[in-house]
This record gives sequence, structure tokens and C-alpha cells, in this order.
Amino acid sequence: MSEYARQYLEEAGRITASLDPKAIEAMVQVIKQIREDGGRLFFVGVGGGAGNANHAVNDFRKIAGLECYTPTDNVSELTALINDEGWDGVFSRWLKTSRLGPKDGVFVFSVGGGNVEKQISVNIVEALKLAQEVGAKILGVVGRDGGYTAQVGDAVIVIPTVNEATVTPHTEAFQAVVWHMVVSHPDILQNEMKWESVK
Repeated sequence: MSEYARQYLEEAGRITASLDPKAIEAMVQVIKQIREDGGRLFFVGVGGGAGNANHAVNDFRKIAGLECYTPTDNVSELTALINDEGWDGVFSRWLKTSRLGPKDGVFVFSVGGGNVEKQISVNIVEALKLAQEVGAKILGVVGRDGGYTAQVGDAVIVIPTVNEATVTPHTEAFQAVVWHMVVSHPDILQNEMKWESVK
């Protein structure tokens, strides 16, 4: 019998136990301030991170009453920018058009957090450089060493590596764990969720 399921769940338990509640509370306060300032939250990610970005936009708009967007919501615009501008600058160009400013935040979902030297997720690095230029807050849930996101972020959760063979699935799964924890936090929650309202 395969031991994979047991091992995977054991790894997930170790990750859960090692996450820092204070770091998550700090992220909550940054997002709360963005909302109080009338700012917006822009989620960026590729692959599974892009899927998580779409889901998070839904949750933060509906549950937290926070204006949010992600470039992956509009595949026509995204692919036109990639075709004309190239992959590396696609997110920064989209954020410029969105008039990213000092009241706003850029929230990254990435396994590595971006690394120019290794030419991995350079589009995320370029987006964060723009965020730094305009004074926007930088948040993220990332894996491995956190990459560029962890280096420059205001509130970044790095999902610890417990097994090199499962870095990607654990990081992407815990991105969902963290954002669901944040969006349902009493300081962020504005609108009761449907199933929680059913008695």
C-alpha cells in the first residue's frame, strides 16, 4: 500500500504547525489599512498562483468589501499585452494602466516569489519594482526562500519547505489556507458568508 497520502497529510500538518500567526495578523492589518485608505488590492500569480488570484479576488470583493482585481481575469487583455510587450513586463504594464498608487497593494501568489538571476517569474519581480516605485504595499504567500517577494514585501508569508518533492502543491494549497484565514478574520470580514448564515 502506498504511503504517499499519509506522508502528504503529515507534511501538511507540519506546515500548519510552523506558520507564524503574528505574521498573518500583520498581513491582516496591512489589508485593513488598504481598505480604510480607499485603496485597491491587485493579485498577481502564474499557473496555480493565477488560479488562486482569481479565487481570492472573488473572496476579498464579496466577503471583505475590498476593491480587488487580477490581470488573469481578462485573458484577451493579458494575451494582447504578452504578444505586444512580452511576458516579463505583462503585470507591470497592466498595473500601470490600473494606475497603481500608494494607497494600493500588490499581493503575490508564487511558489518561488520571483528571481531575476534564475529567470523565474520575472513578471512578478517587475510588478513589485513598480509597486516599490509608487509606494504601494507588497504582500504575498510564497514558497522556497520567498524570492524577490520576501525581500521587498511588507507582509509576506513564506510556506516552509518540508519536502522538496512537494514544494509546489504545498505552497499553492497553503496560499488558499492563508487567504481564506485572512478574508474571514474579524478585522477583515464585512459580509457574512452564505453557509455561515444558514442555521
